[in-house]
Amino acid sequence: MGRMTASTGRRVLLAAPRGYCAGVDRAVIAVEKALEQYGAPIYVRHEIVHNKYVVQTLEKKGAIFVERTAEVPEGSIVMFSAHGVAPVVHDEAAAGKLATIDATCPLVTKVHKEAVRFADDDYDILLIGHEGHEEVIGTSGEAPDHITLVDGPGDVAKVEVRDPSRVVWLSQTTLSVDETMETVDALKEKFPQLISPPSDDICYATQNRQLAVKQMGEQADLVIVVGSRNSSNSVRLVEVAKLAGAKEAYLVDFADEIDDSWFEGVSTVGVTSGASVPEILVEQVLEYLTTHGYEDVELVKAAEESITFSLPKELRRDLRAEAAALVAQRTGTTPSAE
Repeated sequence: MGRMTASTGRRVLLAAPRGYCAGVDRAVIAVEKALEQYGAPIYVRHEIVHNKYVVQTLEKKGAIFVERTAEVPEGSIVMFSAHGVAPVVHDEAAAGKLATIDATCPLVTKVHKEAVRFADDDYDILLIGHEGHEEVIGTSGEAPDHITLVDGPGDVAKVEVRDPSRVVWLSQTTLSVDETMETVDALKEKFPQLISPPSDDICYATQNRQLAVKQMGEQADLVIVVGSRNSSNSVRLVEVAKLAGAKEAYLVDFADEIDDSWFEGVSTVGVTSGASVPEILVEQVLEYLTTHGYEDVELVKAAEESITFSLPKELRRDLRAEAAALVAQRTGTTPSAE
């Protein structure tokens, strides 16, 4: 465990790593680059990442977030969020004469490809994840006839498969590592020949942030997780902190959501942030804590991160021209050469 300074009295334990993962960084930069290259508006199907501040900031720059592909005007540019989409959404975009940018996290794309491969081999796929989450909807759409959602250990009893010798589990990338393995253990009891994915589906950033919180939670009276309530990985950090021993843990989008009553009898405060949270929001929380007497900061370092992902390849093309050409094909006109 890495530390910065020795401290006495009131202190802050600051988790490392925290905040943006490579997939989120890639997706946010992709929206910004698209706005720079093609001008506003750039439509984004669903929130590009699950963070209120990020979405509000990009909206001010000209991004328009929609829930359905049908909301995007013909001939526009639409970006798919980091959570990924089902194949049917790509079909909808093509039918709507839309130029597309796919900002799906490469680690989510990996799970999609695993689902397709196992479905092609006629396996039953048990997808561990949260019902209704965009990532789960996207992955399930890759092989809807082969995938059964398992939303935690409590779902295992009702799971049925065609052939217990041909069944594999995959997972949403942002789950609690411990709860996922609890679900896997229960599935293996029921299906002893259950196959595991070729590599871990839970993303490196989710695991690293949970590991730091586990180390921090052992010492913290209170843990503050910066993140939005619709962010699965941020919500999991609150759960992990409590299980690790923190007396209390709270999720906040902004520093002004912190309640002074939380600090009664608290000498050690842990601070971390979800994988879709910009560092500026953590800095504001640290400033708030300083004004309340928590000036000493110690770093709790669980891992080093150096992974980066290249930007979506579609950003290398003239998508405005492509969108105009798609509309022209339908109308039989010649696109403007402006």
